Amino acid sequence: MTPEPDEVPGGPVPTVDARGLRCPAPVIALARAARGAPAGTEITVLATDPAAQHDVPAWARMRGHVVVGSSQDGDVLRMTVRLGEG
Repeated sequence: MTPEPDEVPGGPVPTVDARGLRCPAPVIALARAARGAPAGTEITVLATDPAAQHDVPAWARMRGHVVVGSSQDGDVLRMTVRLGEG
């Protein structure tokens, strides 16, 4: 998945649209988007797979990143991860 910018105050946040993808594809797409990005970058992932609610935070913890936001709109989970030095 190619990250798409999502305009927010302070500048664009890359967004990974993983809606319709099943585990582990949302985390794989997020990891691809994070590869090579500098620490402090925030990436938002959109997912409809209920497992992403647990998988994204677990991936972030294991890689030294932090989930800084999470919301649910119907069946779409939106999680924003701030990349650490990991």
